Amino acid sequence: MGQIRKTVMPTRDDTVWKLEDAKARFSELVRQACAEGPQRVTVRGREAVVVIAADELRRLLPPASDAVPFVAFMESLSLDGLDLTRAPDTGRDVTF
Repeated sequence: MGQIRKTVMPTRDDTVWKLEDAKARFSELVRQACAEGPQRVTVRGREAVVVIAADELRRLLPPASDAVPFVAFMESLSLDGLDLTRAPDTGRDVTF
């Protein structure tokens, strides 16, 4: 059976931050994310998060839908004449 290989994107050293450095120099981290692109933050040597500019996030996310809130949708169905009554449910008899 073949081994599954994980693709890892190459990173520049100046885009990778240790967590303690990212906390100590957060303003610089944010400036670099806005000016130079995504900044990776590692925890115990493993990538944990990526800090990106808000404009970049908006570009990556799908556009907001024009979805109608559920209640407004239900009210728009005009079901005024629909009979929604049902027979009472008295349960069932259980025998042992």
